[in-house]
Amino acid sequence: MSVTSGTKRKEGGVGETIRVIFHALIIALVIRTFLFQPFNIPSGSMKATLLVGDYLFVSKYSYGYSQYSLPLSPPLFSGRLPGGFMPERGDVVVFRLPKDTSTDYIKRVIGLPGDIVQVNGGVVSINGVPVKHERITDFIETEEGAHDAPVKRWRDTLPNGVSFETLDLVDNGFADNTRPYTVPAGHYFMMGDNRDNSTDSRFDQVGFVPFENIVGKAQIIFFSVYEGERAWQFWRWPVAVRWNRLFTIVR
Repeated sequence: MSVTSGTKRKEGGVGETIRVIFHALIIALVIRTFLFQPFNIPSGSMKATLLVGDYLFVSKYSYGYSQYSLPLSPPLFSGRLPGGFMPERGDVVVFRLPKDTSTDYIKRVIGLPGDIVQVNGGVVSINGVPVKHERITDFIETEEGAHDAPVKRWRDTLPNGVSFETLDLVDNGFADNTRPYTVPAGHYFMMGDNRDNSTDSRFDQVGFVPFENIVGKAQIIFFSVYEGERAWQFWRWPVAVRWNRLFTIVR
C-alpha cells in the first residue's frame, strides 16, 4: 500500500510540474504576442539613447496591433486593430523594414504624416522650422581593447517638447544635408540618434515607414552588457553588466 501511495504521489508531482510548465508557456506566449516583446540592440545607430548590448521590452499594444504584432506575421488582417492609437514625435519604435519585412529596425519617430522633414548642416527642420539643437558635453565612446574617444553630443528638442540626445561623429557628414522629404499619409519618417551612423528614412534602404509596419514602442531596458568578448564570459558579468542601465525607461 505504501509503495502504491508513494508512486501515486510521484506521478502526481510530475503531472503537476508539467501542468505548471505548460501554463507558464501559455502565459509567456500571450504576453509576448499581445503585451511585451524583448529585443536586443546589435548596432550603435541609436547611441547614446540605446547602446550595443542593451536588452529592452517593446510594448505591442501602444499603437494597436498589426499583422507584424503576431508571431510569424500572418496576413490575417490589414491596418491596425484597434484604431486611434498613433505614434508621436520622439517615440522610439521597432518596425519592420519596408523593403524586407523579416528585418526589425529601431529608430526614433521624427516626421508624422504630412510633415516636411529636411536636414541642413546636421540640424533637422520640420515644416521649415529647425528643431532646437543644443551642444552638450561629449559622449565618451568606449570599446573593449581601444582607447576612449569623445564624440560631439547634442540635445534636440522636437516641436512637441520631446527632448533627447544625438551624436555627431563627423562634421558635415554625408547625411547632414538632405533634400526635403514630404511624409506620405499613413507613413512616418524615422531617424537614428547616432546621426552619422544610422541607416534610416533619409536613405532609400529604409524610406518612409508605413504605420502598419510598426511593431511597438520601446519602453524599458531590462538588461545591458558591454559589447565584446567579456559579454560572453559569465564569470566576468559583475564588470560586464551595465548595472546603471538596468530598468531604465527609454526616452
